[in-house]
Parts: sequence; C-alpha cells; structure tokens
Amino acid sequence: MSTDQQTDGRSIRCLVAKVGLDGHDRGAHVIARAFRDAGFEVIYSGLHQSPAEIVQATVQEDVDVLGISILSGAHDTLVPKIIDGLEEYDAFEDTVILVGGIIPDEDRAELYDLGVDAIFGPGAEMQETIDFVRENVSER
Repeated sequence: MSTDQQTDGRSIRCLVAKVGLDGHDRGAHVIARAFRDAGFEVIYSGLHQSPAEIVQATVQEDVDVLGISILSGAHDTLVPKIIDGLEEYDAFEDTVILVGGIIPDEDRAELYDLGVDAIFGPGAEMQETIDFVRENVSER
C-alpha cells in the first residue's frame, strides 16, 4: 500500500476551503494542486463559503482533511464556528484540521487549543504539509 492511502485502501480525501469574505485564493489553488500531485483526492470549496457550508461539505464528502485557507483576519471568528459544526456532526475527531494563511503568532495557541492540528503560513514547504497529512491521517 502506498503512503498516500489509508488502511482501508482509499486515497486520502481533502477539502480545501475558503471561508468568509476572503477573495484571495491563489494559495488554496497551490495547495490543492500539490495535494493532487501527492495522490490525495481534493475537493475545492470555491470562494466565500460560510462556516456551515464548509461543515456540510466536510461531512457530506467524508473527507479526512479539512484545509481552511484564510487571509482575511477573521480566523478567530470563523474557525471556531467550523469546529463547533464538526463537533455537532461528530466529525471533529475524524478530521485533520489545517489552517493556512496569515495567522498572527499571538492567535495560534487559541486555534491549537480549539483543535486545529497544524497551521501553515506563507512560505511553508509543500512537502512539509504533505508529510504532515500523511502522518496524521494514518493515525486516525
């Protein structure tokens, strides 16, 4: 079995999500392409999704990884709403949650405390992100 598959033989499924009014999606497209090239199944949410829409897509698509791309500065409001929604659907424990974008150092601890598994800022190495997904999905 290749390293990009889980124990049940299917590919790692990822949702790359743009939440809120953030209209900058270049980074989301870059990570989506890198994940596809790594052998992951990737779903891209499109721009301007609400937290509820992100939760619904995460649950309906049965993804292993939710990557939230946010550059607007609203991470402290929107990410907790997404996590609350995942908890309501009993999907939180089964989902690796990544946040990418501009997250100030002083806000990172709170996001980790909420259950975010990793935060990747500008300049993060794609291979580091891919390796993190492979290592952490296989543990769930």
